[in-house]
Amino acid sequence: MSGAEGEVNNVDKIPAEQKGAFHSFLKSLASFSGDLSSLTCPAFLLAPVSLIEYSQHWVQHPNLFTAITESDDELQRMLALVKWYISSLNASYSSRVPKGEWEKKPYNPILGEQYFMSWGEVDGSGETHVTCEQVSHHPPITGFYMKNDKANMSFNGHTGQKTRFSSTALICDQVGQSLVTLHDRNDETYMVTSPSLTVNGIWYAAPYIELTGNSYIQSTTGYYATIEYSSRGWISGEKNHFKCYIRKNMGNPKEYVYKIEGQWSAKSTITPYGTKSSAHFLDVNDVVPGSINVKPLEEQGDLETRRVWQKVSEAIRAGDTQTAGAEKSKIENKQRAERKERDEQSTQWEPKFFHWEENHPTVFSLQRMLASAVKNKYDPPTSGNWVYKQ
Repeated sequence: MSGAEGEVNNVDKIPAEQKGAFHSFLKSLASFSGDLSSLTCPAFLLAPVSLIEYSQHWVQHPNLFTAITESDDELQRMLALVKWYISSLNASYSSRVPKGEWEKKPYNPILGEQYFMSWGEVDGSGETHVTCEQVSHHPPITGFYMKNDKANMSFNGHTGQKTRFSSTALICDQVGQSLVTLHDRNDETYMVTSPSLTVNGIWYAAPYIELTGNSYIQSTTGYYATIEYSSRGWISGEKNHFKCYIRKNMGNPKEYVYKIEGQWSAKSTITPYGTKSSAHFLDVNDVVPGSINVKPLEEQGDLETRRVWQKVSEAIRAGDTQTAGAEKSKIENKQRAERKERDEQSTQWEPKFFHWEENHPTVFSLQRMLASAVKNKYDPPTSGNWVYKQ
């Protein structure tokens, strides 16, 4: 059965005993105002995973990540950065959803929740290690640090979400910025931002994500990229469309060095400025992900995400939504009690692995470079970053 504009409709597949909860949730969405991250989602709409694990997908293709530092040419390194970035979009918003399934809501990480993993070697890339920590609960913000020792490069940043309901879709504006640093190239750095997300198909119990708006990449070398996203049926007539322009900061903004265009979930091409000759750039279906390496559950600490949500995840996988909801409520109530205790004692919680730098000098410098090039299109809320404690 299909919904509006050909969307898949899974409402008839919802078990009878869960349909009441589904319709109640839709009513609460329609009448809710403010940031939806504080709205409790029914257990049967949850994925058995915490949002903190989603950060790992930035470097799911470690060979594309480490390829950024390989060339001695600044422009070629910028192109490699864009190629990695596009691959990370597919890994983060498309390929991680199993074929034939639909987007489900991950758990909101608890304050201080941790996640450690590594991506196995691909094409001689070496291992890429990932450390994540939930540094804020309201608003939800995850700090992350990813490093490949063989390539001597790192990726440090944070991501947060401001979510609202509009018409029949969820709109998620992703805030924060991140820094890719090439330590063997005089700490050459690239600041990257994230696009906004639109979650459609909620009313038909078949949610899917589309990217909207713009994202940016700014390098200390003086190259920058603007990436524009188009929704299904808009302009391009195809889903997951993007158009990327690479330019020089001191150059004519009407002239680009390269245009890269296509689908971030499929194929894209590259075209030099002043020509109509396009060449293959990337097919994300051809790139091989690394293997996921995570410690066994029994070796994880109490704040590691899979230990925190173990009972909830087991219940969801078993189809026991009642137990999942009860276990989820226990975790949320414990968080509320701990927050109340801190308020009563006037104590401030501190992250273990990250610290906040209000005016990070590299972030501030790159933001100024980018803002001078794109003018009023880029207006970051902060020049800070959650920096990994070395």
